[in-house]
Amino acid sequence: MTKGARSQDTMAFRPAGQPGHGSTAILRNQPVRTVDGRFEGCRIDVYELVCPSCGDDLHLDFSEIHPRLQWLRGPRPLEAALAAYHKHLGLPWSARTGPEASSRPD
Repeated sequence: MTKGARSQDTMAFRPAGQPGHGSTAILRNQPVRTVDGRFEGCRIDVYELVCPSCGDDLHLDFSEIHPRLQWLRGPRPLEAALAAYHKHLGLPWSARTGPEASSRPD
């Protein structure tokens, strides 16, 4: 590999927390359990952040991934999961919710 190719690869990779990182990252309800490699049921009160760009795999159970990825996944309540998702992707996020958060100043 040439030196120029290496610098292009490095420039194409966006680290976590930078805009453009993890376009395949998702939030999902935390699965309740894995049976024969499939998820059965899910908890509706907690969410997981799964980022394949960081090495996570949607098809693996929480117990099967590296501790660093477990920390990233969560689980978290919805508001905290949304904040973590936006922070991980380097996107702005306001923790304010409700009608006042969407109103514009006059």
